[in-house]
Amino acid sequence: MLISAEVDSLILERAYAKINLTLDVLFKRSDGYHEVDMVMQSIDLSDTLWLEPLDADRVEIDSAASHIPLDGRNLAAIAAQVFRRRLGIRRGVRIYIDKQVPVAAGLGGGSADAAAVLRGLNRLWQTGLSVAELAAMGAEIGSDVPFCVAGGCAVATGRGELLQPVMHPFRPYVVLVRPAVHVSTSEVYGALTPADYSPVRHSTTMLDALASGSVDAVDAAVYNGLAPCTFQRYPGVAAMQRRVAQISQRPVHMSGSGPTLYCLLPNRNAALRLYNAIRGFTRDVYVARFVMPG
Repeated sequence: MLISAEVDSLILERAYAKINLTLDVLFKRSDGYHEVDMVMQSIDLSDTLWLEPLDADRVEIDSAASHIPLDGRNLAAIAAQVFRRRLGIRRGVRIYIDKQVPVAAGLGGGSADAAAVLRGLNRLWQTGLSVAELAAMGAEIGSDVPFCVAGGCAVATGRGELLQPVMHPFRPYVVLVRPAVHVSTSEVYGALTPADYSPVRHSTTMLDALASGSVDAVDAAVYNGLAPCTFQRYPGVAAMQRRVAQISQRPVHMSGSGPTLYCLLPNRNAALRLYNAIRGFTRDVYVARFVMPG
């Protein structure tokens, strides 16, 4: 870790992962993207980022993680460059990422890091941008970044950048398992046909379920229009889904385009029992909870 010990000069930001509670693909747009309608929810599985000002006019990325780029390809670096360019800032920053969110897992880890950088630079350089302004900046970086700027729960439409915040009382535990399969998001979306597009928006049913605070109601309302395509193209994800369902005797859902799967549990004891059972055959398993702003 190359960040200096001068703690007063550091800005710390948490980068929360997200899961999709619903994901409807509505149609393919003229710009090549797909129109979506999603309910996204932050969970407290997170990366931690430290930002430190540099006198030099450059962006540096550092991490102990061996599986992320430490150059301009990292979304955290891209976010810092977008922020500097948009505001005409010539000062530099060093960013250290403590990586805990699995990479390429359908949990928005890279987007969350980018969002944390935008929030952190806003504090570091005291630029006074609103959450809405930071979210608009984040839309230049990736479709999930605007949601990750604000976090909590939201209905996301358009490419995922148009947000309607949602407040609800539901605070379940989440057990997540990442199969050892690399899923290409672009391949999954590229394989969709009009027959795969959702005729309805499942977000309305999900909002009613969240308001009820019932695990069973939310489980019944979860929908992912990408899951059939991912399961067909990546049999390892489908096999893990069946195995976890057999062990848990609960619905097993997929986040984003996968491969991460998750179960909703009503309490910590139930979550830990399932966590320990899954750890018997894979190490990539996590326990988290829903988090809301504040």
